[in-house]
Amino acid sequence: MAETVLSFVLDQLSIFLREEGRLLGGLRQEVQLITNELGHMRAFLKVAEAKEDDDPKLQEWIKQVREAAYDTEDVLDDFIFLFARQRSKGFYGSVKRISNSIKSLRARHRVASEIQSIQARIKHIFEAHKRYQSEYGMSTDQVSGSVAAVDNKAWRYSRDDALLVEESRLVGISKPKKQLISQLLEGNSELKVISVVGMGGLGKTTLVKKVHEDADVRRHFQIRAWVTVSQTFNFEELLKSLIRKLHSEIKKPIPESIESVNSTSELKEFIKDFLQQGRYVIVFDDVWDVEFWNSIKFAMPDNSNGSRVLLTTRIMDVASTSCKGFCGYVHKIESLSYEESWTLFCSRTFEDGCCPNHLKNVADVILGKCDGLPLAILAISGLLAVKDVNSTDEWEMVRLSLGGELEGTGKLDRVNKILCLSYNDLPSHLKTCLLYISIFPEDYEIPCEPLIQLWIAERFVERKGGMNTEDVALDYLKKLANRSLIQVTRVFYEGVPNNCRIHDLLREIIVSKCREQNMATVTAGQHTRWPEKVRRLVIHNFCDNSSQKSHCFDHLRSLITFESIEPLPQTLLSELLSSKLLKVLDLRNTQLEEIPNEIFNLFHLKHLCLFGTRVKTVPKSIGKLQNLEYLDLSDTEVSELPTEIKKLQKLSHLMGLVRVYLKWSGLRQDPLESLQRLPNLVQVTLIQAYQGEGLCFKAGGCQKLKELYLEELKGLRWMRVENGAMPRLQQLNLQGIPLLEELPLGIQHLRQLRKLDLADMSSQLIDKLESEDGGQDYQQIAHIHQVIISSWTDEGWNERLLSGKSKT
Repeated sequence: MAETVLSFVLDQLSIFLREEGRLLGGLRQEVQLITNELGHMRAFLKVAEAKEDDDPKLQEWIKQVREAAYDTEDVLDDFIFLFARQRSKGFYGSVKRISNSIKSLRARHRVASEIQSIQARIKHIFEAHKRYQSEYGMSTDQVSGSVAAVDNKAWRYSRDDALLVEESRLVGISKPKKQLISQLLEGNSELKVISVVGMGGLGKTTLVKKVHEDADVRRHFQIRAWVTVSQTFNFEELLKSLIRKLHSEIKKPIPESIESVNSTSELKEFIKDFLQQGRYVIVFDDVWDVEFWNSIKFAMPDNSNGSRVLLTTRIMDVASTSCKGFCGYVHKIESLSYEESWTLFCSRTFEDGCCPNHLKNVADVILGKCDGLPLAILAISGLLAVKDVNSTDEWEMVRLSLGGELEGTGKLDRVNKILCLSYNDLPSHLKTCLLYISIFPEDYEIPCEPLIQLWIAERFVERKGGMNTEDVALDYLKKLANRSLIQVTRVFYEGVPNNCRIHDLLREIIVSKCREQNMATVTAGQHTRWPEKVRRLVIHNFCDNSSQKSHCFDHLRSLITFESIEPLPQTLLSELLSSKLLKVLDLRNTQLEEIPNEIFNLFHLKHLCLFGTRVKTVPKSIGKLQNLEYLDLSDTEVSELPTEIKKLQKLSHLMGLVRVYLKWSGLRQDPLESLQRLPNLVQVTLIQAYQGEGLCFKAGGCQKLKELYLEELKGLRWMRVENGAMPRLQQLNLQGIPLLEELPLGIQHLRQLRKLDLADMSSQLIDKLESEDGGQDYQQIAHIHQVIISSWTDEGWNERLLSGKSKT
């Protein structure tokens, strides 16, 4: 974490000295010294961070470096805020002459004093750094060389296909799966409760998930739903979630009245009435409390038709109590046998699934530490899979890292140690990305696209080679999944992760490390002790904590909320938005009805998410956010944007409604580069909006798009639709595109297309379609129910249906 922060700050300092250094005057030397000394420490940090858990003195030194780097960034941003122009140009924006840019001598004196103070701090830290180098017996050059060797080592093979564990590759699941399916499908017609119990890491959720998705189970039960409970559930919200999932399963709209119901009794009655309609199976995953079952069981009717309830829990009392009186069955998951453990280990560690002879002894010792726990085996195999199979020494280092201290400890302690080792083995940029996942609530199904955008906004991701930041971030996500540190729960087109989650045991570890490193301050509805400098504040649920009312938020860089039940008080929100350093503002699903004016004073703001709020309008002041790169207005009531949105020269992502209407924009860059990434887009209209010659709809893009209208695109000569793009498109209108002489290449891939309207198009295109045999173009659209050709005459629009088989 410290190394990542340091790398980013050094990049910022380097650019600042090059672009804006003349503003510093006599302070330039101090800033250059800060840059030089932090640079000397960066390489050493890559090695030091892997050892900090076992060395309190080293841990304290790393903490000092991290805080100094953060404070350097604060002063740098403060300087820019005070002296940069409002109109951006270049990296930080063009600046006025010194005599005009300094708004007050007092402000300049304060910044100068802070820079000099940080320079003195870093000089002191640098002296300690030399002592640590001496203790570890390595020079900076040696450290740099060894780190470079690790960083440049290529992955031995691609394991992207392991994002979701296929059932054929799961070990030890066949027998218990058959047993549970038998309990579900057989027996008497009374309501039966089946509890699956076992410690964390044994694979309870994985097993039940495979049972729930089994084809025979799906056919047998008309109604199915899966609800994750966890330790910190809100009962009212859980009941509403269950109602939503029940309706989604049978593809019926959710009654709007449900959202306004705040009586749990009424919600349970609604669920009970719904479940009376057929044979159901409901899964409650990760139950921690007997009282949960005592509360929910009254919503589970015994309709004497063979309905079933499945629970997973770590606690035997919960498992046994929930089964009493319901023809219950308790299934206790056992650890994997040695043979099963070895099979799982080899299949996830070696490309061919076979362990080389020279590694068998050390692999056997390492596997023995896992005690048959699938989570531990997956974690350690993910770590070893990136080691050199020809180097026994690398494997021996892993064995020594696990060490003898695991002997005699419990299984839970062992898996925690293994997970910590897997974390420590990560390169620094992946450590940072993994730690950041701790901001999400427990058992939260994390949408991958917002996670990736937050990584980018926080500057954890930089461009590499020809890859853009989104591709690099997606690569980071896949690498974490390949190491079994995150679990991909749902995939998008061609295996691209769509949703993911993190195992509870690993989450406990990274939450603890995140707290230690002051990466983020999370408040979850209880009284939370905040650190002196809050840099990232994450609110899961607001609690009126009077002890924090006078807290200083001058260093706040990120403010993120998650489905807060209670609205944030205006006074607190105004106080939080007073930080002139704020760069990331994510207010998703808050009860916000208008955008606070304070937001438009946030000069450094790069990421603004208003997803799921009640915001109706975007004011003209949006144009003041010159550094804004990402704006999410999805699932809001915003229907139009002010023209001032065009002033946002750095805006690269605009997430909207599902409808986008662009007219007279005259864009020179393909608008589909951004539009086809919008996950909820249903309708797109482009009128004189693009001047380019081609449009390409890429595989995986516009997954929900149903209507596409392209009009008056005078320069457009070609269109291409890749297989997998716009799979739900039903209507395509092409009008006034004179240079388009061929149908879109790949139009045959649009299997849901019901209507194609060609108006005022080139005569070459129309002649081909209306020729006697229809030619190849006609065959491409043979699956479309209605093809209309329209042209303008003195009497108005003349419409005619294209004749031919399969046309109505």
